[in-house]
Amino acid sequence: MSLTPQLVALCERPEADPGRDRNSPPLTDAEFETLAKQFDDDCGPEPFWVFAYGSLIWKPVFNAVEFRRATAFGWHRSFCLEMTRWRGSPAQPGLMMALARGGCCDGLAYRLPQEDRQAQIERIIRREVDTGDDATTLRWVPLQTVHGPVRALASWVGPVGGGVLHKLPLETVAKTMARACGHGGSCADYLYQTVIHLEAHSIRDKNLWRLQELVADEIRSIHGLNHPAAGPKEEPQRRRPSNVTGSVTPTFKPPAPICRL
Repeated sequence: MSLTPQLVALCERPEADPGRDRNSPPLTDAEFETLAKQFDDDCGPEPFWVFAYGSLIWKPVFNAVEFRRATAFGWHRSFCLEMTRWRGSPAQPGLMMALARGGCCDGLAYRLPQEDRQAQIERIIRREVDTGDDATTLRWVPLQTVHGPVRALASWVGPVGGGVLHKLPLETVAKTMARACGHGGSCADYLYQTVIHLEAHSIRDKNLWRLQELVADEIRSIHGLNHPAAGPKEEPQRRRPSNVTGSVTPTFKPPAPICRL
């Protein structure tokens, strides 16, 4: 992997929190509760699944009783959301990942426990969205797993409107991510954490893998560092098929070692 903790550290710097956008009022407690109830009621007695394709894999806010490798067909990861807060600033906006139309996306599906389910759904929604406009990106996504199809809640699915920058070349994305940092950390760190935690589950997104190479090159260029000595191009490590399922303890932490079938 080209992007290393040492390179990521070069992107970190203290940044003040610019605060919320005054033109986008945050959801109220009552509105968060209503959203959670709507999704909970819509699911009914069926198991409630959550699709994690980014930071929910390595920084969850919920308990889970099961996880499975899952694929969302018709969607792919895309750093297409411009942000001036958290991992960006007004002076140097960053890019956040969403699901955009086309292709497929491999991630993890987590099943929530039946008890206290609505409260857990609300925690997920509060983590993922802030405003009413944000909430429109919450939707059910059909997934295919080793045990058959499931329907899962996902966030930032098919966003539209201002601040959405579709079909950016990876080279352009890399230039932004090598420079952007906010009070919540750097974009380079987000990319690094996402890639290594996907790798831990035998998931390799070819665009993210290429992007981490480009971001590493850009960081070296910014800081005048020599590139590693030329050698054979690294080949992706071949792994066994990763249709996996597993379980986690009620006090959920990043998933335990994968159980292979």
